[in-house]
Amino acid sequence: MPERNSISVTAAILTHAGRILIARRPVGDHLAGAWEFPGGKLESGETPREGLQRELYEEFGILTRIGPFFDQTEYHYDHMTVCLLVYRAELTAGELNPTAHDAVRWVTPAQMHRYRFAPADRPIVARLQRLENSRPLEP
Repeated sequence: MPERNSISVTAAILTHAGRILIARRPVGDHLAGAWEFPGGKLESGETPREGLQRELYEEFGILTRIGPFFDQTEYHYDHMTVCLLVYRAELTAGELNPTAHDAVRWVTPAQMHRYRFAPADRPIVARLQRLENSRPLEP
């Protein structure tokens, strides 16, 4: 049995005004129509934070502050294994101008059930929803 290719990909829990950015993969792309947290493949010699910041600028034209590590998932597709490294991030400058996605939305974790996420992103959605549900109610 041939060995499966493995790639490292970064993703951002990018927040602005209390919401999180999600993006939809375009027609003709692998996983077309699936929603994901923005990010992308690491280039040779990049740290995950550097790669994530670069990807967010290239794909959306925005500047960001990459924060703490949030989670890691691994998903085995038929043709490869994706190791997804997820970081919290904050929009610091720029207006969204998506070049690699056909739609974007700013949503709360509670709204994420309305979207069909890529398999590698689904555990992140579940964790965000658990965290949101575990917050104490404000008086």
